[in-house]
Amino acid sequence: MAEAAANGEARGGGVPRPTNPMVTPLLTDLYQFTMAYAYWKAGKHLDRAVFDLYFRKNPFGGEFTIFGGLEECIRFIANFKFTEEEIKFLRSVMPTCEDGFFEYLSSIDCSDVEVYAIPEGYVVFPKVPLMRIEGPVAVVQLLETPFLSLVNYASLVTTNAARHRLVAGKSKNLLEFGLRRAQGPDGGISASRYSYMGGFDATSNVAAGRLFGIPIRGTHSHAFVSSFMGLDEITDKALTSSNGSNKCEDFVSLVQNWLTKIQDGSSLCGTFGETSQSELAAFTSYALAFPNSFLALVDTYDVMRSGVPNFCAVALALNDMGYKAVGIRLDSGDLAYLSVETRKFFHSVEKDFGIVGFGKMNITASNDLNEETIDALNKQGHEVDAFGIGTYLVTCYAQAALGCVFKLVEINKQPRIKLSEDVTKVSIPCKKKCYRLYGKEGYPLVDIMTGEDEPGPKIGERLLCRHPFNESKRAHVVPQHVEELLKCYWPGKSSKSREELPSLHEIRARCIQHLERMRPDHMRRLNPTPYKVSVSAKLYDFIHFLWLNEAPVGELQ
Repeated sequence: MAEAAANGEARGGGVPRPTNPMVTPLLTDLYQFTMAYAYWKAGKHLDRAVFDLYFRKNPFGGEFTIFGGLEECIRFIANFKFTEEEIKFLRSVMPTCEDGFFEYLSSIDCSDVEVYAIPEGYVVFPKVPLMRIEGPVAVVQLLETPFLSLVNYASLVTTNAARHRLVAGKSKNLLEFGLRRAQGPDGGISASRYSYMGGFDATSNVAAGRLFGIPIRGTHSHAFVSSFMGLDEITDKALTSSNGSNKCEDFVSLVQNWLTKIQDGSSLCGTFGETSQSELAAFTSYALAFPNSFLALVDTYDVMRSGVPNFCAVALALNDMGYKAVGIRLDSGDLAYLSVETRKFFHSVEKDFGIVGFGKMNITASNDLNEETIDALNKQGHEVDAFGIGTYLVTCYAQAALGCVFKLVEINKQPRIKLSEDVTKVSIPCKKKCYRLYGKEGYPLVDIMTGEDEPGPKIGERLLCRHPFNESKRAHVVPQHVEELLKCYWPGKSSKSREELPSLHEIRARCIQHLERMRPDHMRRLNPTPYKVSVSAKLYDFIHFLWLNEAPVGELQ
């Protein structure tokens, strides 16, 4: 949490302000203020309300979601307070409202609000509340839009990142390259943060690296390569060895000698002709600047006839000086074929010149990659070690939004329900407890919601789990482990202890652990098995009792 403390001094119990300074009480929809005024005008503004924040359908055609955005919600409510300038602005846009309402707004904070949430980074499922927010109805209503804004995209991009991690596999490095394609600066910063949380290894985004401690990666572009005309442009040709014991006064000549040796090598003789000397100049110049981290983009002119041979010449020259090159990046063409051919080239160099480990040189691929292209590469066979993913990751190209909602489920201890002709939009009323039940093999079997006053599920005790709305869908479960999901992250005026907010690195580890804990058929890309979300028999009966009570009775004539 300390990473973003530079955004301003915290006022809420030591909790820093939101990472984005635009996240203020005004970051909401106008109707939240008009409702707050109507509550206040009716004398209902202090009524104790309970809202659930949840989503209705898993994204990307899958059967799981990763919860993200909780820390930013807690930062927001911890520092929730209207400034004089904000009150002045609200007066100007709501000129018919009484002065007393604005005095009320000036006085409020979230000290009487309670927030219970599933820990950030958990695998979550539709209908189960990600967050339960309790407090004075007017105040909690003002939290709706900012909470949804902070959770919707965070959870969506974290899930997208996790899906890319699952298809790429544990052994591959995943690099987030999406800043330039993201929806604005905040989209770029958030994408870097939540992609890392979802299992990516690094980002190209320097600002995100500073804010969140995410490893940053990057080398050079095609522009750098094409900016060179020839080797004579390199004026400072000297390179000191890695241990400082000697100095090569003409590193350029060393590179040229190695290129000749490669051309004449027994394995590679005749496989390529004259390479681009301007490209060789660019690679040599970059290696002189970064001898410890030389990674070259090899597809500016021709990958196998120029880029890869030129890279190998520079890498072998660096090896003579005690440095180890990192590898190459492919940004166009047939990535499966080119990666395989490049790997063969590296192995030939290792064989011809006895450079141990050269055949394992890193190959990074980019170029508008997504889940489908990585899956296709896996099926074709490839030699890529790292994937740089941008547009499809950060824009969540396959699905525009998660669709979280914020629904009233109780007011003044009276359960409330939202009805709809579309049964998927019917809310589950009352303040609830949520549990995850695990089976003998250690996998989660079902998430179950109960009324707050119901006794929780017990290990080894048979329990009836019912679909909230379909009476024929039910199952008995004997849990081997029971986990209560909702934990207190903002206790308000209650005496409950507050859960600490973990670091981004801890949440990332938690996310990866929970993905590994799920049954594989729930996580697969194609035709995943739906995970069961249920309610207790008592809550099922109550939902349908309240439904019948609230639904108007039609009349036929």
